[in-house]
Amino acid sequence: MRTTYMAKAGEIDRKWFVIDAEGKTLGRLSSEVASILRGKHKPTFTPHVDTGDHVIILNASKIELTGNKLQGKIYYRHSMYPGGLKTRTAQDMRDKNPERMLELAIKGMLPKGSLGRQMFKKLHVYAGAEHKHEAQQPEVYELRG
Repeated sequence: MRTTYMAKAGEIDRKWFVIDAEGKTLGRLSSEVASILRGKHKPTFTPHVDTGDHVIILNASKIELTGNKLQGKIYYRHSMYPGGLKTRTAQDMRDKNPERMLELAIKGMLPKGSLGRQMFKKLHVYAGAEHKHEAQQPEVYELRG
């Protein structure tokens, strides 16, 4: 009788990957990074266990958006007070807080709940080309397509 392999939290081998976001499209990059954070690229993928790897994204301020999204895409947040809706265009977001733009896109593609929050902690986004994770010896990851 064959049984399906189920990964256990203690036996997961995690790697560190570096991805350069310069010139990449926001959605295509985000979907692939979300897949790496989940661990779907591994043969040991188990849906209810965090089997993913750590991802470092550099040059988040040089991310691209297609079409008219720089002016048309709007990010909303609310202060929870009456009339407290605040809006920001994608252009403003990329200029002032490019890390947050990528984080929001990737977080929306991860599972909701405690497992998704645990996966999201393995994401490290930087606006420039420098990062502080040299000690982990990250590998350069080439995106598909």
